[in-house]
Amino acid sequence: MNVYPNIFSNNPLDRVSYLRSNPNWIKETIAKDDTVFIPFWRGKPFVSTISGLISGNSLPNQQSPAWFPLSFFENKIIGSSMVIFLGLLNKKAYFSIDISKVSDPENEVGLKDLGIFEDLMVLSSQAIDPGELAILGQAKAIFEWHNSHRFCSRCGSESSLSEAGYKRICGACNSEHFPRTDPVVIMLATYNDSAFLGRQKRFPPGMYSALAGFIEHGESIEEAVARELNEEAGISTKKVSYHSSQPWAFPFSLMIGCIAEANSESFTLDEIEIDEGGWFSRSELKKAIEGNNSNFFVPPSMAIAHHLIKNFVYN
Repeated sequence: MNVYPNIFSNNPLDRVSYLRSNPNWIKETIAKDDTVFIPFWRGKPFVSTISGLISGNSLPNQQSPAWFPLSFFENKIIGSSMVIFLGLLNKKAYFSIDISKVSDPENEVGLKDLGIFEDLMVLSSQAIDPGELAILGQAKAIFEWHNSHRFCSRCGSESSLSEAGYKRICGACNSEHFPRTDPVVIMLATYNDSAFLGRQKRFPPGMYSALAGFIEHGESIEEAVARELNEEAGISTKKVSYHSSQPWAFPFSLMIGCIAEANSESFTLDEIEIDEGGWFSRSELKKAIEGNNSNFFVPPSMAIAHHLIKNFVYN
C-alpha cells in the first residue's frame, strides 16, 4: 500500500461494497466473536493507551482507537445507537457505534477509566498511527452526514439507515440517498521563484496558507482553482496541476491539492475571504517550513497546505 503524506489518508480497511449491501452478511458479521466496534460520542472517537483495547500496532503511550466486542455494550445502548460498517482487515470486521444519545457514556456504557473521547482535530496533531487516524476520519464523516441528512430531500419524511451506513432510504417516497463528499480545491499559486499565501481573520496571528474553496456544479477542478484564485486574490492562472488529495471529516469533504502557475505577480485581495496576502520567496517559505522564520509561519504537517508549500520549496 502506498503511504501518502496527508493525514486521514492511508486507510488500511477494505470497504467491501459488494458485501455491505447484503443485510444477511452484515447481520452475520456483526455477530462474530472477533468483530469489533469503536465508540463515538457527539463527534468524538473513544481512544486509549491501555494494552489489550487497542488494535495492536501502536507505540507505548500512543493514543489509538479503543475497539470493543459487541458484547461489551448493553442491548439498550445498541438499540438507541447508530452502527456503521467500516471495513475488513485480515478478514476481521471493524464497525463504529455512535452512542451520542447517552448523556454520560463513561458511566452508562462502562467506559470510565478505559480511555477518553477525544476531539479528532486534537487527536490528529498527536502521535497516532496514520491508518487508525484515517479509519476514525472515515467513521466521523459518515456519522456527520447521517446526522445532517435524517430527512428525505425529496418529500421531507424521515429516512432510515441502510447498507450498514452507506445509504438512507425514505419509506414514504422510496428515494435513496447516499453519503456525500464535498470536493474542495486548495491551491498554491506560483510565479517564478515565489508562491502566494493568504490569511483569514480566523487564522492564528502570523499564519499564512494556501487559498481554498468549494468546487461548484458544472465546474472542473482546474476551473475551480482558476475561479477561486481570481475571486479571492485577483490572480490570473495559466496552468493547473494536481498534487494530492486529503479526506477531511469536517464535516465530510475531500481536499484536492493543486499547484497553479500564475500569469504574473499582480493580485488584488477581495478583503472578504482573504484579509491579507502576498507573494513569498522560496527562501522565505523554506525558513517557514523549517520553523526559522520569525515574520510568519505556515500550517503544520497535518494540513495539505503544508505539503503543497513543501513541494514548492524542495522541488
